[in-house]
Amino acid sequence: MKGVFGSLKTWLLRVDPILFGATSFLSLMSILTVLGAVENFGRSKLVMQIAMTLAGMLAVFILANVDYRFFVDRLSIAFFIGSALLLAVTLLFGSTGENIETANKSWLTIPGIGIAIQPSEFVKITFLCTFSKHIELVKDRINRPLPLLGLMLHAGVIVGLILLSGDLGVALVYFGIIAVMLFCAGLSPWYFVGVLVLLALAFPFLWDLLAPYQQNRIIFGFQPELDPNDVGLQPLMSRRTIAAGGLFGIGLFEGGLYEELAASHTDFIFATVCEKFGFVGGALVVAALVVLALRLLWLGYHCRDTVGRLICSGIAAIILVQTAENLWMCLAMVPVVGITLPFMSCGGSSVFALYVLMGLAHSVHAREKRFYFKRTVS
Repeated sequence: MKGVFGSLKTWLLRVDPILFGATSFLSLMSILTVLGAVENFGRSKLVMQIAMTLAGMLAVFILANVDYRFFVDRLSIAFFIGSALLLAVTLLFGSTGENIETANKSWLTIPGIGIAIQPSEFVKITFLCTFSKHIELVKDRINRPLPLLGLMLHAGVIVGLILLSGDLGVALVYFGIIAVMLFCAGLSPWYFVGVLVLLALAFPFLWDLLAPYQQNRIIFGFQPELDPNDVGLQPLMSRRTIAAGGLFGIGLFEGGLYEELAASHTDFIFATVCEKFGFVGGALVVAALVVLALRLLWLGYHCRDTVGRLICSGIAAIILVQTAENLWMCLAMVPVVGITLPFMSCGGSSVFALYVLMGLAHSVHAREKRFYFKRTVS
């Protein structure tokens, strides 16, 4: 019996307590928010959020006990091919999500089951594995044109398919992942300056490629007051909902402005949290997300393995970019691009995929703690 408890203790210690604590707090806040608004959101949303949180936590404990190098070294090629095929199938046979007025094809319904998933969320996992492995192979030559071109082609296949689906918000997250991983791999800052200059020069041409609804979202996204009855309505309503919560909120089970706010359980979940829990509750959520990102960056910085460092920095980029996009969107500061707040927004694909990503980070933590090298040490 002592041996069993000893093995269980070792198994549990492979999970980083700071990462697990921050994600658990965020999930708890999310579930409480959905519970308090269950009559508006629907009981199915609550059940899904709880189920995916529990499944995600189980995945964390399993992945923490698996060497992440197994996925990176043995499955990178299969991951890349599978990701491209999955995104291509979504592009051909996918559909829009709930209450979405655009022509985005971001969701894929599994035949025979009827469950809809968002493939781009799961491709984040495989992309981190394949791109980090690719960078590791060329890290000593990363500032040379040909190796860098290969990396750009690698990323371009995945991001290009997402852009073709019309999901600009998710594509922006991938751009953030790519930029942070390349920076952490030692890519010269001059390349980033060059890209910014090219984007500035190409902006007029890129603007003409956007659909009219995308152009309107950008124009009125930065100044929603110019179109308060259409494109600007949602972000302005979100900002009013946040303000309505005051310092401590209106109460968990009280109705409020969130009931009239579209996507108040997904893209604008932060507004619902602030109305129910007030400025204090919103600040705690933001603090937990910041702690999560900083811990991931710390783990990556202290990781001796290139792939482990890149995986942690890539996950941190996901948390930071999605958080920044979502919060600014909720505060009517940037265009609404349909991006979830990590661990908070309702959505089975988003929640479970994020927990799997956390599982990889926990695996990096465990490997650095030499759980897999006990025999060598002894």
